[in-house]
Amino acid sequence: MKADLRIEGFLKIILTNDDGIYSPGILTLKKALASFGAVTVVAPDVQKSGVGHTITFSHPLRVRDVSVNGDFVGYGIDGSPADCVKLAVREIMKEKSDLLVSGINIGANVGINVLYSGTVAAAIEGALLGISSVAISLEISESSPDIHGAADIAKDIIAHIINKELPRGTLLNVNIPHISKDKIKGIKITKQFSGDFDEHYEKRTDPRGVAYYWLAGTGWPKIDVVGTDMHALKNGYISITPLRYDLTDNPFLKEVEAWGWNK
Repeated sequence: MKADLRIEGFLKIILTNDDGIYSPGILTLKKALASFGAVTVVAPDVQKSGVGHTITFSHPLRVRDVSVNGDFVGYGIDGSPADCVKLAVREIMKEKSDLLVSGINIGANVGINVLYSGTVAAAIEGALLGISSVAISLEISESSPDIHGAADIAKDIIAHIINKELPRGTLLNVNIPHISKDKIKGIKITKQFSGDFDEHYEKRTDPRGVAYYWLAGTGWPKIDVVGTDMHALKNGYISITPLRYDLTDNPFLKEVEAWGWNK
């Protein structure tokens, strides 16, 4: 029988993100997860949002100890979130970890955003390496994000799943709506929204008169699909979506095979 890790407090947890090791999201979540066991933070030393599943080949990666107000936080890496996970598993951790948590990301990672997100990429990397992995993101709005409330929710969710078995290569992508904890309606297990988002660029001119473009609009799409991560978040629910790294279009596979390639 598998030991109840929640009670024994023996979990070996890797904590990472894409907002950087100084982000309040990772610092707050580290405290929240401490009761489950030993939490080792391995995260980018600067902001790395939107880098996706980038891996560093062009230069060596450097690791440095990071402290905040005199207290050791973890290891800062001059690489991507996926780099951080690889280094944590291959070099920094002395034993295999039981859980990898990526977050708390400031900003939802739903729909097509999971392809761009360094937060989700870190959890994918953990899943690829055979570690139960969870990505945690908090929706943003005009008011300040409630990081402590999100950390409490993340702790409750992780307490529920740490004794479950995730298939190798599968992660859980968790998105928390930007409302107070007492107003959240519950949890929805969802599919990833697959439609386009409302994006646009602003054209501007630099001091030398040369045009440049800034991605300015990443709003919600006009359509809304019930059962998706986006729909749950918009309607006040926490969204939990199981994701896999395999991007094969299996329904279309047989049709492509029938195109007569060997004639």
